[in-house]
Amino acid sequence: MKPETIKVLIVDDSAGMRMMLEQIFGADPAFEVAGLASDGIEAVEAVERLAPDVITMDIQMPRMDGLEATRRIMETRPTPIVILSGNLDQQEVASSFRAMEAGALVALPKPRGVAHPEYEADVANLVRKVKLMAEVKLVRRWPRMDKGTLPPPPVRLEVSKQSPAADLKAVAIGASTGGPVVINTILSGLPSSFPLPILIVQHMASGFIRGFADWLNRSSRLPVQVASHGELLLPGHVYIATEGFNLEVTAGGRIALTGTVLEHGQCPSVSALFRSMAEIYGRNAVGILLTGMGDDGARELKLMKDKGAVTIAQDRESSVIFGMPGEAVKFGAATYVLPPDRIVELLLSKYTRSITKGTGR
Repeated sequence: MKPETIKVLIVDDSAGMRMMLEQIFGADPAFEVAGLASDGIEAVEAVERLAPDVITMDIQMPRMDGLEATRRIMETRPTPIVILSGNLDQQEVASSFRAMEAGALVALPKPRGVAHPEYEADVANLVRKVKLMAEVKLVRRWPRMDKGTLPPPPVRLEVSKQSPAADLKAVAIGASTGGPVVINTILSGLPSSFPLPILIVQHMASGFIRGFADWLNRSSRLPVQVASHGELLLPGHVYIATEGFNLEVTAGGRIALTGTVLEHGQCPSVSALFRSMAEIYGRNAVGILLTGMGDDGARELKLMKDKGAVTIAQDRESSVIFGMPGEAVKFGAATYVLPPDRIVELLLSKYTRSITKGTGR
């Protein structure tokens, strides 16, 4: 075995799917199939015995499902886990997001059969994603409040030069790997009285966006929905970018779903959203760039900052991957570098200050 080979553990209760995945990874010289498991109990044991670099995890399995297996693995031997969902119904998609809460990195649909016209594309996407996730060396659940672990202290990059009297109009959030859990943390920390519309671009596999919105609605006091073209932005509403279209804002305070052009390999892209926020709202906007691989949105967050907006990057300690926020810090795009709970505190302080000024108190 070559030292650089990625050891993958395949976990699925279907013998046919295990065979397909074994053939897929076995055909790529970058991988070694370290082992196969047919349920969560076998998976937990195999992780201890084989020490894989990455795991593909089924959700619905007998004896122990993928959600519980993920929890146990993350508590005993944290390993990058890619959830593979064979059924994009509401229950399984919800379980996929709960597995991400437990520490899984990303959820993908299972590749379709070899006779399907999209099989090769499915395989290429799966192999690429598993390779990328195997590079994540430190994987942990955030926050681990159930274990009594406190979140890291805030890190202020510099004092904000924005006037405290700014009349904020909207919040834009961009995220990739690790983002769903952090977005859930931020939204669940905001009260129902939060007055600003929130627009979100989360890089996500096809078929999961509506389930993502449903999952967020479980804990958010603000209504969360998938964005529609031409929709008027409403105070305290959350809009999730739909797959295949860039999410932008217009001068009339409406949503624009624009084209299918890839930026940084992504559509929807964080860059497109942040650029429109800078153009339409300028200093009256908040831009937040969260955990994720790559640099989507980093330069455009700097554009927002140059226009006077409040700009925030998630800190390294709480990020699953510090790629996107790290690039923003490198470009000088972030006025604040904060963990998720401190991002909530900052949002609350900014809008409270604005309301207090507006009422003359």
